[in-house]
Amino acid sequence: MGSFIKRRKRKNLIQTVVKGKHSDTLRDISWRDFELLVGEAFRMHGFSVVETGGGGADGGIDLVLKKEGEVFLVQCKQWRAYKVSVNVVRELLGVMVTKGATGGFVVTSGVFTAEAKPFAKGRNIELIDGSALSIMIEKARANVSICSATGKKISQAPSPTSSIPIDAPNCPKCGGSMVKRVAKRGEKAGVPFWGCAEFPKCLGIRVIN
Repeated sequence: MGSFIKRRKRKNLIQTVVKGKHSDTLRDISWRDFELLVGEAFRMHGFSVVETGGGGADGGIDLVLKKEGEVFLVQCKQWRAYKVSVNVVRELLGVMVTKGATGGFVVTSGVFTAEAKPFAKGRNIELIDGSALSIMIEKARANVSICSATGKKISQAPSPTSSIPIDAPNCPKCGGSMVKRVAKRGEKAGVPFWGCAEFPKCLGIRVIN
């Protein structure tokens, strides 16, 4: 029963954001509801989501995402008056390296400082501000509507931040597409690189300059 009530609450939060003025709604809900909302948005994009509650041994991580065998960490910052600083992004990177996560997201109802954006670039960390979160929710709802109307599942959910262009190179070994990954061990732990999307069948990699 508790699980059912929680699922219903998450879906109601999505409806509230879509129907209301996005910026006002995101900033007016409680921090806990904001985390539930963000978790539901990622679920709608095909991720499995574990809500950790933040703090403690998880290093401030609020959500743990899994998709296609890869793990992503999420920090939620529902800050009404302050911009999210580069220190938050640095903290997330440290936890990603410690836990061997593929990537991470910092999600806020507000905005990010000018220093945070360049620091995140190239580190497989995506910054999602209030406007981007609203777009992310609307895209997911559109896909759900298409599935309901056609009775067909979308084979692969789009990236939550698919509005951000990423120029992925071709694999030097098989010529296929590549995805951004982060080295999990060794002297290059935490360093991003391009890895073949067909891994482990293909071990092609490219260095990110």
